[in-house]
Amino acid sequence: MIPEFQKLDDAEIELVLKAPILVCILIAGADGDIDRKEINKAISIAKSQKKTSSVLSGYFRVMSEDFEDKIKILIQSYPHEGTQRTPIIIDELTRLNTLWSKLDKSFSSTFYVMLKDLADKIANSSGGLWGMKKVGTEEAQYLQLPMIKDPGKA
Repeated sequence: MIPEFQKLDDAEIELVLKAPILVCILIAGADGDIDRKEINKAISIAKSQKKTSSVLSGYFRVMSEDFEDKIKILIQSYPHEGTQRTPIIIDELTRLNTLWSKLDKSFSSTFYVMLKDLADKIANSSGGLWGMKKVGTEEAQYLQLPMIKDPGKA
C-alpha cells in the first residue's frame, strides 16, 4: 500500500491510480480519435516515471504495473464517441478535488503538476503538420485540466 493512501477508501484509491489514464484518454480523445502515438506516449511516460525518485515514486511503481493493459481496458470501458466519453471522464477527474484534503500536501501538489505535465506531453505527441501546431483546438480546451483544482492553492 502506498503510505499516502491511508486516509482513502478503495474507490478513492482506484480514482487516484487511474487518474493519469483518464487524463490520457481525455486529451488523446479530445479530437474524437485516440491515436496510437498518443497511447504509446502515455505508456512510455508511465514506464519512465517508475524510475523517478520523487514523492510519487511509490505511486508510480504501483500505477505503472500493466499500464498498457490498463489503458486499453479503460478505453474500451468508455463510450467510443468522444461527445459521450468526455463528460464522463471530466466528472471522474473532478472528483479528485474532494481528495486533496485527505492526501499529504506535497503528494497532492506533485501529483497535480504531474497530471498537467502528462496532459501536455500527450497533446504534443501527435498531430500537426511537420511538427508544428500539434495541439488542436479540442485538446487545448482540456490541456490545463480546468476540472481539477490546484491543491497548492486550496
